[in-house]
Amino acid sequence: MRTNRKAAGRTAAALLTACALALVAGCSGSGGKDSEDKADDGGGGTAAKTPRMKIAMVTHSGEGDSFWDIVQSGAKVAAAKDNAQFLYAANKEGKEQAQLIQSYIDQDVDGLIVTLAKPEAVKAVLAKATAAGIPVVTINSGAEFSEPFGALGHIGQDEAIAGEAVGEELNKRGKKKALCVIHEQGNVSLEGRCAGVKKTFEGTVENLNVEGTNMPATTSSIEAKLQSAKDIDTVVTLGAPFAAASVKAKESAGSGAEINTFDLNEDVVKQLKAKEIGFAVDQQPYLQGYLAVDELWLKKNNGNVIGGGKPVLTGPALVTEKDVPALEKFTARGTR
Repeated sequence: MRTNRKAAGRTAAALLTACALALVAGCSGSGGKDSEDKADDGGGGTAAKTPRMKIAMVTHSGEGDSFWDIVQSGAKVAAAKDNAQFLYAANKEGKEQAQLIQSYIDQDVDGLIVTLAKPEAVKAVLAKATAAGIPVVTINSGAEFSEPFGALGHIGQDEAIAGEAVGEELNKRGKKKALCVIHEQGNVSLEGRCAGVKKTFEGTVENLNVEGTNMPATTSSIEAKLQSAKDIDTVVTLGAPFAAASVKAKESAGSGAEINTFDLNEDVVKQLKAKEIGFAVDQQPYLQGYLAVDELWLKKNNGNVIGGGKPVLTGPALVTEKDVPALEKFTARGTR
């Protein structure tokens, strides 16, 4: 597993933070309705003796996106440890996401965790949350909007740095033309990834917008592009489920393009092992959910702000088939 040198210092800081939180967890522990999440499933400890909290997460997940299952896994373990009730809702549309956030404000939650994929759509409702005294932590997307929108901090990877790391890796692999597949049009983080690839890649990059919630249509779109542009020698997908679609599209199109992807799950690890995928970018979604819940708990119970309000990076790290043995057991249980 290789961590991009530009992010190495900040990624290391994030890991040190995670270790520090693990020590806190050992003192505060598990409890609440999600206590079935055991320590050998990625976290846990003994029950917290702090007052019961209610923490809600609202993301931009589309239907069937397994990435967010991993984020929730981390959040649930931290919530159980911190004696917190964990609530979750998602919608890929910004307007609906704002409505979900408002519903949790109306429930008087003790903390909010949100994504900023479409930041302007949720700006006003987040102002309402902070005005109501509800602390907000942002995760995954829109890091540059986190502080201006009044959040305690942001937990995720720097999408530009992640994209740049991919461009540099493609150069090492001798690639000349890349297809960057955007599965949610208007998502600032996805656009940032492709922009990062373009910045460092010495070849050419073409973006392809697909309907990410319709996998057959996505596969067909990628296949059609590979058939019409035979000089594409690598496809970069921006989410793990779309790597499998690209592998299928490549086979149907008779293309020799290498498939590479952002994000990691059990299927991607299997595809790495089978050499159907060249490399994946791991942003550790489990850690995003876990640390976000812990940040809200620490703020309420000890006045802490992780990272001093600066973004806490959980990636990127590039993984290849060489990393499969170390990752298989974690992806199989849904924590990586």
